[in-house]
Amino acid sequence: MPDTSPPFLEARGLAKRFPGVRALDGVDLDVGRGEVVAVIGENGAGKSTLMKILAGVQTPDAGEIRVEGHPVTIDSVRAAEALGIALIHQELNLCDNLDVGANLFLGREPRRGAFVDGARIEKDAAALLERVGLDVLPGTIVSELSIGRQQMVEIAKALSTDARLLIMDEPTSSLSQRETKHLFRVIRDLKARGVSVVYISHRLGEVKEVADRVVVLRDGRNSGGLAKGEIGHGAMVKLMVGRELTQLFPHEARSPGSAALEVVGLRTPVHPRHEISFTLCAGEIVGVAGLVGSGRSELLAALFGVERAAGGSMRVEGRSVVFRRPLDAIRAGVALVPEDRKAQGLFLEMAVRENLSIAWIRDRGTFVDPAAEGAMAGAAIAQLRIKTPHDLQLALFLSGGNQQKLVLGKWLAMNPRVLLLDEPTRGVDVGAKQEIYRLMDEFAARGVAILFVSSDLEEILGMSDRALVMHQGRIAGEVPRAGLSEESVMLLATGSAA
Repeated sequence: MPDTSPPFLEARGLAKRFPGVRALDGVDLDVGRGEVVAVIGENGAGKSTLMKILAGVQTPDAGEIRVEGHPVTIDSVRAAEALGIALIHQELNLCDNLDVGANLFLGREPRRGAFVDGARIEKDAAALLERVGLDVLPGTIVSELSIGRQQMVEIAKALSTDARLLIMDEPTSSLSQRETKHLFRVIRDLKARGVSVVYISHRLGEVKEVADRVVVLRDGRNSGGLAKGEIGHGAMVKLMVGRELTQLFPHEARSPGSAALEVVGLRTPVHPRHEISFTLCAGEIVGVAGLVGSGRSELLAALFGVERAAGGSMRVEGRSVVFRRPLDAIRAGVALVPEDRKAQGLFLEMAVRENLSIAWIRDRGTFVDPAAEGAMAGAAIAQLRIKTPHDLQLALFLSGGNQQKLVLGKWLAMNPRVLLLDEPTRGVDVGAKQEIYRLMDEFAARGVAILFVSSDLEEILGMSDRALVMHQGRIAGEVPRAGLSEESVMLLATGSAA
């Protein structure tokens, strides 16, 4: 007989307003027992607000939530946990100075009389770690674990609350390919045990692999849904953005100009015994591929003066340069968009206008003309299509994609000759990705030389005139556009190429 029992979770007509913004407008969501439901949508579509409501972080203005058919009120994280709902944030919420066992039961420590029962914590922690396939001792300090293993600790922590529904927000954003595959195995095991999962991700390939069903949000409303057999890249994109993205990668191949950046024998502090040499030409977009730990981000840090190079030489447009600090690089016409835009690329508590003008102001003497600053910011907002109600909006309140465009816009008025991009589309939706690719192509058309690091192989293949592939701190090889393929890049990235 067919299962007629209600879904584990039913949300009906959820609505939520913030000042000037309608984040959710009558959203529905069902999650069955042991079902993996992916919730996707562009930045600002309402995904995060919906998940925070289900996890008790925020309360809805309207709507109803049912758990196993019964109406419930989720007005706190503790209330959500009591119902078996746990949220695993994208930014891990662990105390890295404590051991794994202490983190798993923090605030809920079993006691023996007046004292914490350490033996019970160790025993129960070991069982939870085995359940998620994590081979570490409960006494291991969290800071000693990789990000991927810390992610597994977060899942074990959620399961320690007897969670029956896990909400995973961009769980693979900082994971290697191997760690991602392990996470998928854990999700399949949880599903087999009857645990439900709500999976949020901008990586549509992962969604297709892991999800039983897809729910799409757009502008705070349900845009549609896809059953298992209907899940495909094109179908998901069309529901997310309301149109077909027939040309995700708009880059046009051009004849490169003269040498903009020449690097000879550069040695980074992380890999001081390996020399790196390459040339980057004006109007050229060169991708840097490689596995996690291959030295890609360290290369950009050394090129921009964030880290002092251990050796080697550089020339920018034929002039010998030495970058002891980022300001030296900026003065030479080199700009960097860092991997962590929130911590390293933006002043979140400052306005959009101030973030856009922060580099430009350095060249304007002691006093700033507010009218000139406003005109510059307005032009950048228009050119980059930054979605903001006004230029005095705090950067904190922009979506991830618009924050990334804000970091790019910071350099517009500086007219950089060399632009370094570290994971330029990490954590942004497919629509915002296309906008960033358009901006990259526009920069290249103006003669800017672009060197970008990406873990997204499709991005490397779609946007690169050629690719440099790194392996263990050195350039393992260079692949021209005509020869770019997943196989050609991965053979070099894994050290398998002859």
